[in-house]
Amino acid sequence: MTADPSRPSRRARPRHVTILIANLPAERDRRVIRECLTLEENGYEVTVIAPRGNPDLRVLPGSRNTRLKPYPVYLNGSGVLTFAAEFVWSFLCVAVRLLGEVLHGRAHAVQVCNPPDVYWPLALFIRALGRPWVFDHHDLSPEVYATRSDGAPNPLVFRALTAMEWLTLRTASAVVATNESFRENALRRGVPPESVTVVRNGPSAREIAPAGPAAAPDGTHRIVYLGVLGKQDNVAAVVYAAQELARRRPAQDWRVVVAGDGETLDELKELAVARGVADRVEFTGWLGGDEVDALLQTATVGVQPDLPTRMNHLSTMAKSVEYVSRGVPVVAVDLVETRRTAGDAAVYVETGSPAEFAVAIDMLLDDPERRAAMGKVALDRFATELSWEHQSVRYAAMWHRLFRGSRGRGQRQSVADAIPNPRRSSAPRHAAADAEPVLSGPESTP
Repeated sequence: MTADPSRPSRRARPRHVTILIANLPAERDRRVIRECLTLEENGYEVTVIAPRGNPDLRVLPGSRNTRLKPYPVYLNGSGVLTFAAEFVWSFLCVAVRLLGEVLHGRAHAVQVCNPPDVYWPLALFIRALGRPWVFDHHDLSPEVYATRSDGAPNPLVFRALTAMEWLTLRTASAVVATNESFRENALRRGVPPESVTVVRNGPSAREIAPAGPAAAPDGTHRIVYLGVLGKQDNVAAVVYAAQELARRRPAQDWRVVVAGDGETLDELKELAVARGVADRVEFTGWLGGDEVDALLQTATVGVQPDLPTRMNHLSTMAKSVEYVSRGVPVVAVDLVETRRTAGDAAVYVETGSPAEFAVAIDMLLDDPERRAAMGKVALDRFATELSWEHQSVRYAAMWHRLFRGSRGRGQRQSVADAIPNPRRSSAPRHAAADAEPVLSGPESTP
């Protein structure tokens, strides 16, 4: 039987992939953790260059031997100039560490994760060495900027971000898109269809406790928001919806749980007091992986309040995948990628107003049969399409194909032959479950 040249040989030194991150420590990026574990399971060695988190870590927690090469961060940008300074520093730190990897005989291929879209000069350098460069497209940077600018972005900045995204896409050997909208964006930018692979965000089945959804111990309905508390996330609508729901449903049989952290946390707590629902709305702060799982196992409804902006229509909200993976019915604004994720496991509202959310939530709380049916749809979608076990097949196949191409071999290889069978749910819990999650924005989130 002829050996597959795309796979590392036991006799030869294994192929090495270096992953670059600029916006998070490696141990807090659950998508990257899953990618690293998938690469290891397929015989590759991995190094991650990322901002420093835990200074004591040298190996990615839960991995076999994924090396961490962190760099210090002294500035967190909040405006155009400070963001620019932060990205220049990040570029220099990443470039120096990547050069070290190349000189030490590693970095046979490189994957870069945005934001920001500033690393395309390094792509030219790596590709000039005949090595693959992969762009893992987490965020649409121009659209994120437009949203955070309240719909009035500086035209020059917006055009610059669009140009940087174009350069980042066009200099890559391959593009990993986190959903179909991101894939369509890459095609519009001129990336060949065969160079784009859709690898969605989503937990592994091994990250989820096997017990399945259950009622809260006290019998109270838990209405959960899981995610980042940023200006663009519209979490205030959840608090306002709680006020409206208290008017419609005065019984003390429900509670809103806001799980996450971010720049608007203090404002939201003050809003809950001002609206008279501080006793109905609980703020948990940042939760670890096991805590997230425990919370969602007892949730009645999951809320996704993201407004119908262009960015949100094109982004898959990680919170929705987390809800669906536990069989939690979703109430969400009607967004393109949210429908592609949740399907009939969600009730959709038109504008994201608090009144719309309160009506939809109230209806679901009164209809256990519909909730059960939606939960079954959610679990089926996760088991057959959304789980990381399905995404990892496409992700690993892309790397096998790239390494085969980098050696000048043209023979085809089937996914079935290239990828080992996913582990069964009885396997030990996935390491990404033990990471501190990114709670939970667009696809860059968990």
